Amino acid sequence: MFDLKALNAAVAQLEEERGIPRDKMLEAIELALATAYKKDFGKRGQIIHAHFEPNSGAVEFNQIKVVVDASMLKTEEEADANVEAEGAPIDTRVVFNEEQHIMIEDAQKIKKDVQAGDEITFPLEIKDDFGRIAAQTAKQVIIQKIREAEKTSVLSDYGKREGEILTGKVQRVERGNVFVDLGRTTAILARDEQIPGEFYKQGERLRAYLFAVEDTPRGINLRLSRSHPQFVVKLFEVEAPEIAEGTVVISAIAREPGSRTKIAVSSKEQNIDPVGSCVGQRGIRVSTVISELGGEKIDVIEYQTDPAKFIEEALSPAKIEKIELSPDTREAKVTVSADQFSLAIGKGGQNVRLAAKLTGWKIDIIPPTLEQ
Repeated sequence: MFDLKALNAAVAQLEEERGIPRDKMLEAIELALATAYKKDFGKRGQIIHAHFEPNSGAVEFNQIKVVVDASMLKTEEEADANVEAEGAPIDTRVVFNEEQHIMIEDAQKIKKDVQAGDEITFPLEIKDDFGRIAAQTAKQVIIQKIREAEKTSVLSDYGKREGEILTGKVQRVERGNVFVDLGRTTAILARDEQIPGEFYKQGERLRAYLFAVEDTPRGINLRLSRSHPQFVVKLFEVEAPEIAEGTVVISAIAREPGSRTKIAVSSKEQNIDPVGSCVGQRGIRVSTVISELGGEKIDVIEYQTDPAKFIEEALSPAKIEKIELSPDTREAKVTVSADQFSLAIGKGGQNVRLAAKLTGWKIDIIPPTLEQ
């Protein structure tokens, strides 16, 4: 009936690689076989159990009947009319069904010491054409168990890696979404999580930030991003040991993917330069990050607890003349010289926009001639 060698090999592999116990797998196969038999050859109401012997490939089917006596039964009329009053004892009696029940006097002819509530087993005939159905059913069960095991395994493994950078190969691109092969599973880099202007070719290696692991009815969705601000943070953790160790901290970040990023860093130790740790000797560390981001500009500044100093740092490379703060509204009026005005604003307002996002203050840049 079965290709026993292939079946046992599959069961053993699932037990070893996926951690599915052998008895659980065989139990699932027996349940599926019983369901398939009942669907094709059974009668309505029958309780059918299957027993599968993996060493020989033999399958036995049995019908189970519960032994009942008169006190355990009620008529169909009683069942239809029975409306239990609130607080009344629950009626546990059942309507006799010859496919599910056997009277105790009949059961005692088969087994003398049987009692009400016991089960009697009746062997069922195995149909000639059931071998094909059984083999197909077992195959489907194994495939389903593999899928369930893979789902559990992926959720367990990648759930722990949420917030990390993953490396994979571009499997395919569909409607702007990039599917990334991670080896054991596939992740998706959606269009809105990509760096603007980037193009991805099938087979090329790709690094991205795993920002979400979603458990859905259709499977596990691993959602990647290259535009997420934390992608930059994690890249610096890779390049700068001081950040990975926690000695240097990225206190704030503002990013416009593909164009420019500003990060504010601080140090927990006075003898360590936080900006220098990120930039690296001859700029090697920050250059590596910039290269991964396709040339995206990165400004690294030192974090300041004083809001005025922090805003001044955030607006670099522009030189600031004066800053007036309104703490209640978190608004800052920044005065710059005429030759620094364009630099402070930045192309398309980008510099001041990123500075505002980085500091959390609304920043207005005014030249000296407009100062009131």
